[in-house]
Amino acid sequence: MSTSADRKAADESSTTTSNATESVNTVPESENSQPSSPTADASSSAATNPIAEQPNTGAATRDVAEPNKLAATVDAAANVDAATGVDATETAATKGVTTDTDANAAEAAADGPPTATDTAEHNANATDAAPSELTDPEASTPPHTAATSREADADNSAVATGPRADTADAAIAAAATGAAESRDDTAAEPTVPSSSDSVAELAGAEEAERAELSGTTATLVAEAPEDTAAPDDTVAGGAQVVRRSFTQRVSQRFGAATIAFVLLTAVFGAIFSVLTPPFWGHDEITQFGRAYQVSHGGLLPQRIEDDRGISYGGDVPASVTEVMGYALRDYTTNPPEPGRMLESRAAYDTLGSKPVSDLDEPVWFTNTAAYSPVPYIPAAIGIRVAEALGLDVGGLVLSTRIAGLLGYLLVAGFGLYALRKYRVQWLAFTVAVLPIAVFQAGTVTADTMTNALAVLMSALLVKALFLGKRLSRPEIAALLATTVLLPVSKPTYVLLAMLIVLVPPSRLGFTGIRRGITWLFALIGAAVFGIWMKIAAPTGDGMGLMRSQDQWKSVRPGDQLTGILRDPLHFLHVFADSVALRDDRWFTQFFGELGFAYIDVPAITILACLLAFAVSFAVADRMNPVTADRWRTLLTALIIAASVAMIYVTLYMSFTPVGFYIIDGVQGRYFVPLAIIGVAVLLRWVPLRFTNAEAKTPGRGPAIVIVSASVVALLAAAWKYYVIVWG
Repeated sequence: MSTSADRKAADESSTTTSNATESVNTVPESENSQPSSPTADASSSAATNPIAEQPNTGAATRDVAEPNKLAATVDAAANVDAATGVDATETAATKGVTTDTDANAAEAAADGPPTATDTAEHNANATDAAPSELTDPEASTPPHTAATSREADADNSAVATGPRADTADAAIAAAATGAAESRDDTAAEPTVPSSSDSVAELAGAEEAERAELSGTTATLVAEAPEDTAAPDDTVAGGAQVVRRSFTQRVSQRFGAATIAFVLLTAVFGAIFSVLTPPFWGHDEITQFGRAYQVSHGGLLPQRIEDDRGISYGGDVPASVTEVMGYALRDYTTNPPEPGRMLESRAAYDTLGSKPVSDLDEPVWFTNTAAYSPVPYIPAAIGIRVAEALGLDVGGLVLSTRIAGLLGYLLVAGFGLYALRKYRVQWLAFTVAVLPIAVFQAGTVTADTMTNALAVLMSALLVKALFLGKRLSRPEIAALLATTVLLPVSKPTYVLLAMLIVLVPPSRLGFTGIRRGITWLFALIGAAVFGIWMKIAAPTGDGMGLMRSQDQWKSVRPGDQLTGILRDPLHFLHVFADSVALRDDRWFTQFFGELGFAYIDVPAITILACLLAFAVSFAVADRMNPVTADRWRTLLTALIIAASVAMIYVTLYMSFTPVGFYIIDGVQGRYFVPLAIIGVAVLLRWVPLRFTNAEAKTPGRGPAIVIVSASVVALLAAAWKYYVIVWG
């Protein structure tokens, strides 16, 4: 039991230490943090006492304090030190203590106590916890921690789990000397349990009661949301921290990969929009026809009169169809090298300057009539805007392209934003800025929004399933919406959307009956997919008109399906021959075969993209072995393989003539939406990563290499396209 003199000495020591530590600051950390209770604060301080030599669990910690809160903490330590003979002033001045605050305290309180899965994820992730140097490269070595770097490094990734019996009377807390750098994985950590019991075990029931009665139990200041930038300058140990630049603050707020994606895609997407002659994009004549139909309320496939056979399409202004006809003749009749592909610039200028006529003409677009209105929403908006502004034909086409580009930036950009705190953001970036993806974003096609939705879906699946991080409410809403929209954007990617059922409900904050929400939305997505397939089924009978005249009647989906079911080995033989004869074309097309000019991107573009893929793979975060366990990862791989098979089966039935020797119509760009999830599976199975001389994953260097390689790839592709098309 302490005497009155002891208490007085302790109070004086507390006051002295409080005055010596006025400049301790708090670092913003997690978007969901809430103030800890007084009991929990005392427990956290007690649990992290460096004198206790307690075992570590790997939970992320923070040195968080304020002058008035620090005084209370040191006061509590002084009361115990007075009884144990430990000098509280010396402890506060020489020992670094970190106080653990859970980034999801409010959500954990709402969801109940941590589940066994959460605890397992927490322990499994602990050894791989590392700050993302890619979002804020300067944050890897905080200047103000020089005096305590050794202790900070030791404590930054661990929190004590329990006291030893022989240190029950040790000091409870000491002054924090600086703010620890932000951790990537704090958003999904479980709360520290049983805080009041920890105090009682560490200091004894009598000391805990004395601390409470004297009003010295500390209350931690709630951490700011993770999106809030850290203070520009702080003072720690008398040293002034260098003010962070505007670029660093923006990079931390939005993510370096997100910013780079927006800049590169906006610039090069606009370049391709201008460089590509009207209707020279992939199926851009039929794609624009369907977009125009949707913009004027034509949501369902519409049958049109055609002497050649079954046809679907819609009405388009005659002045627009005039440009379509000229473009079709132009890109199908090309002079030999080195002549330019474009016949006449003046002809496009003349046709494009005409006003949009009131007279409409029917246009055949059976191939795109099979698509739902969903992927055409941005293009339809662009058409309506152009009409409202009274733009001419050229302005109408450009407005439609730019609207699609903006839609791609918004949807895919949000996917990268969700990964802004993790190094795997650079993998998503590399896929999103592939030359073929950016080219399509700059032209009129349903693939623009299909690719965007696939990037968004994949990014959120990587975060929740493979990284094991908890999604925010906007991210959850986006994931659920994409589960319904992606299957009706392009049917071959329906299985990608169904991967939502593999995400642990805890990563979405779902408990109780809400755990079935993911299954509900998966069923809705599958049902909407089935309904639209039923609506669009008749269009398959008219797909033969896309081929040469002698093959108009040779594309019969029903006969092809019957053949697969009766003789699956024959189909596998045709598939094997297709791979043997066309795999090199698919590989090149994955990076870029630009439009109906059929211009392959140059070799330097492919090499630059491969470099970006290699570096983004090598610096990616390690995948979570708990949420992405063996079976979930295997199922994901099987679903990706099944999605690839759906691409081949779909084109075998809807485009390949009966008895043809290969599966015709397969293009490498069809595999782009599956790339992010496919590589994530490899990341889970291949643990190799780049590290520097300090055994840390480098940040700034790889980011510069990835962005530079992507710029080179896009520049080379745009330059080759310009030279061949425009001369």
